[in-house]
Amino acid sequence: MTQVDRPGAGKWRSEGRGAPALGAVRHLENGFSALPWPECQGQAFIEQWKELGRTSVSPNPFNEDWFILSGLRAFDPEGRVRLATLVSGGRLVGLLPILAARTYHARPLPHLAGWQHANSFCGEPLIRAGFEDEFWTALLAWADARSGLSTFLHLGGCPAASPALAALNSVCARTNRASSIVHREERAVLHHGPSPEAHLAAAASKKRRKDWARRRRRLEEEGELQFSCRDDAEGLESWIDEFLRLERAGWKGDEGSALASDPRTEAMFRASLTGAAGAGRLQRLAFHLDGRPVVMLANFLAPPHAFSFKTAYDEDLARFSPGVLLQLENLALLDRDDIALTDSCAAPDHPMIDHIWRDRREIVKVSIPIGGRLRRTIGSVLTSIEARRLEKCR
Repeated sequence: MTQVDRPGAGKWRSEGRGAPALGAVRHLENGFSALPWPECQGQAFIEQWKELGRTSVSPNPFNEDWFILSGLRAFDPEGRVRLATLVSGGRLVGLLPILAARTYHARPLPHLAGWQHANSFCGEPLIRAGFEDEFWTALLAWADARSGLSTFLHLGGCPAASPALAALNSVCARTNRASSIVHREERAVLHHGPSPEAHLAAAASKKRRKDWARRRRRLEEEGELQFSCRDDAEGLESWIDEFLRLERAGWKGDEGSALASDPRTEAMFRASLTGAAGAGRLQRLAFHLDGRPVVMLANFLAPPHAFSFKTAYDEDLARFSPGVLLQLENLALLDRDDIALTDSCAAPDHPMIDHIWRDRREIVKVSIPIGGRLRRTIGSVLTSIEARRLEKCR
């Protein structure tokens, strides 16, 4: 039977007496717990977290240690976010960051939520294969016992076809607990199979492909055009500097939404790319013209999946469609036998990506009632209302 957050069970405990200090949590014990994230940074925990990221039933770099911790340090220095973890046989087998939120869509509606920041594009937990049911059962039991004023658990950014979500639905059905999809969207992806050339021929007309080739020739006439693709850390710091300057020089900088417009998002970006490179998860693509950046792209590689994290381009050269030209180079991911799916991380109906990436996958948000009988009833009513609104809008 799964142990749920009781003294001595399922916790990363610090040596010595008193509350664990930042980075001091070291010991691994079996069971489930949900501890404030500053208590979960000991070396033993981080090593287990890294291993879980490599072996999760569904890869999700946005919940790996190097990405989550960079975001938490930037956006949650007070430690409100908890890491819900399941340990079995001395191994970390499940992890999801969660937060007790006070509002929902700007309404005063307390709930528990899987934690993501604005630059995180996948919210499904990391779960070792074979522990999906156990993780969800333990998490929901903990949420029932610790729900407070919350009436539902909300999970965003979940691929609809993921085995983790299928297991959650199974656990909810078995325990007579409603699980409602309250938001759906389709995101452009690449499925391994066709060559880059075959994919492009099917995705774009001959006229469009000729136009892209013409734009590249015109760009090459502007100076010495150099393409680069790296998966190491050499020159990473200067590459990040160039990316941030390039992005801030465009419309995002004008609107104050560039990564470098906020020291927190800049710190997150620098730390996450550095961490991804250290974990062997980072791929960097760029075009430079006479040594200055034209367009840059950071991919996260988490075989068998990859994720296009962030891109920036020189808007003064927009007539050459530099973003498209770099995405054409990015189709080389289709040649990799270790990558079965690449997620664009782009908004639905993206005007550039949708012309090149033909495949789609559904991303959903799910709400599950939690608490005692009364609170679950209230949660079921709230989530079913939202689910019905979604269906009416489709």
